[in-house]
Amino acid sequence: MNLPLTGRHALVTGGSRGIGKAIVLALARAGADVLACHQNPSAQADQLALELKRTEGDHHLLQADITDPADVDRLVNEAKTRYGSLEIVVHNAGVISHVPLPQLELAEWHRVLDTSLTAAFAVVQKTLPLYGERASVILIGSRSAARGIALRSHYTAAKAGLEGFARSAAKELGGRGVRVNVIAPGVIDSDDAKAIPAEQRAQLVARYGDKTALGRLGEPDEIAGAAVFLAGDLSSYVTGQTINVDGGI
Repeated sequence: MNLPLTGRHALVTGGSRGIGKAIVLALARAGADVLACHQNPSAQADQLALELKRTEGDHHLLQADITDPADVDRLVNEAKTRYGSLEIVVHNAGVISHVPLPQLELAEWHRVLDTSLTAAFAVVQKTLPLYGERASVILIGSRSAARGIALRSHYTAAKAGLEGFARSAAKELGGRGVRVNVIAPGVIDSDDAKAIPAEQRAQLVARYGDKTALGRLGEPDEIAGAAVFLAGDLSSYVTGQTINVDGGI
């Protein structure tokens, strides 16, 4: 069977857990060779490495801090050495915290924006020379960028910035056939959501279930499905867009 992404090479940042892990595995199972990175050693990273070994293809997992320019260079050089080209680049890495605006320290503002937004710029810029035919750049944003959430001014600013970056980059790179899009997830039942205390989790599920047309939280695999769509030829005329995957929130 000829899978939809056979022969393509992918780079995924923040790939060891949650949405990132789901995207890495979905791309690999769709036929792409995948190089993924994670920031810190973890059981989740070890588990992903095992799953990639069981998945057909040339897959690798690398530890890298994408807020460090030297690590970005090392990551891109690894992709160049192993694959020679990249047809899919997914920037999923991000961090979040909940801080009232009067107490938000500049260092924390930079930590969140540097990971989600500045690193997206660095990864895209550094990988430009490797883009092959039909290259697709996918940035993982957030539905909160369009709505705003209290205590997350830094996080929503970073995710809103991704949408502006994608629109401009799509226009600049479109002449090369490069597409740039954003996936904006709603509330996803990820590792962090599953780890909170049972009573708090029940409240979260009930609250956001009431706010969505589908009446439930999303699953990481549902975001990964959108990434596979944007990575392949079925989305060949889609660029500069934000795809909301939010259950109709």
